[in-house]
Amino acid sequence: MEFSKLFTSGGVVVWPLLAASILVVALILERSLFWWQIYRRQDQVVKRFLVDYAQHPKPAIQQLEDEQSLPMVRIFLAALSLDQATPDEFKLALESAAQAEIPLLKRFSTVFETVVGLAPLLGLLGTILGLISALSSLQIGDVGTAKAAGVTAGIGEALVSTAVGLVVAMVTLLFANTFQGLYRRQRAAIADYGGQLEIAYGRYYRQFANRQGLTHN
Repeated sequence: MEFSKLFTSGGVVVWPLLAASILVVALILERSLFWWQIYRRQDQVVKRFLVDYAQHPKPAIQQLEDEQSLPMVRIFLAALSLDQATPDEFKLALESAAQAEIPLLKRFSTVFETVVGLAPLLGLLGTILGLISALSSLQIGDVGTAKAAGVTAGIGEALVSTAVGLVVAMVTLLFANTFQGLYRRQRAAIADYGGQLEIAYGRYYRQFANRQGLTHN
């Protein structure tokens, strides 16, 4: 079936499905670029920082400030920016910063869920409208005639909207689940690297407190 004929036979609901598919493609490209940048550089940057921070904290923090496009770096810097924070305060700052990054990590997930649920319903609506239009012109005496054959063809074309709706929903669901899996992996990485930074900061804080003669837990 030709592309132009697809929209003609699919009915009016194919147009919102087309708009939804264009939106989904744009969001998929944005999320793909977002996650590719994270997994291309973040692990390397964070691992190098943790090694450097254990030896020379201040220079390591200064180098980390050049990588603020990465979510985990922003989380680390939010906690490290506190002046002489206790380990408990540092942990709370890490957790708060991690929570603040969640909306960015889960961005557009609601849009994906909406398209997955709505696209098949729009396709079904288009099919129902097409069936109503095709059968409304058929009379009892027309059965077996050329007019009945035309109605049958119209019914087949009416199913196009359902097929389009299902395709849009399935493609969206595939990428939505992929991004959800990447989000879960990122949350696990934040917890892992955050725990390592807490340990390193605790050691640094104890050394600082001993030099200053501070009382600490």
